[in-house]
This record gives sequence, structure tokens and C-alpha cells, in this order.
Amino acid sequence: MWPGASPTPDGTDESDAERRRRRARFLRDLKEARELRDRVQPRRAKTARLRHAMRMRTFRW
Repeated sequence: MWPGASPTPDGTDESDAERRRRRARFLRDLKEARELRDRVQPRRAKTARLRHAMRMRTFRW
């Protein structure tokens, strides 16, 4: 790990690969949850897409 990084709560340093695996699993679960929410609430998903598109159109690089 890098200097200043805190060890895991049980006191052991987790490997970089283990941290990446946990992060990948979290991101997969998050994506799955968003897809489920979009299927369950299609109107809200549509308005969110439109809002995001409007933000992207007005964003200045």
C-alpha cells in the first residue's frame, strides 16, 4: 500500500488486487441496482436521462 493508507479494520493490510476485486464487485452491484430501478420506474429513468442530456448539452469544455 502507499504511505498514509490505513489498514483494514481487522488490522491487516489488504492487497491491491483484493481492493480492486471488492471495488469491481461493488460497481457491478451498483450497475445492477440502477438497471433494476430503471426497469421498475421507467418514467423516472426517462426524466433522469433527459436531465442528463440537458446537462451535457449545456456543459462547456
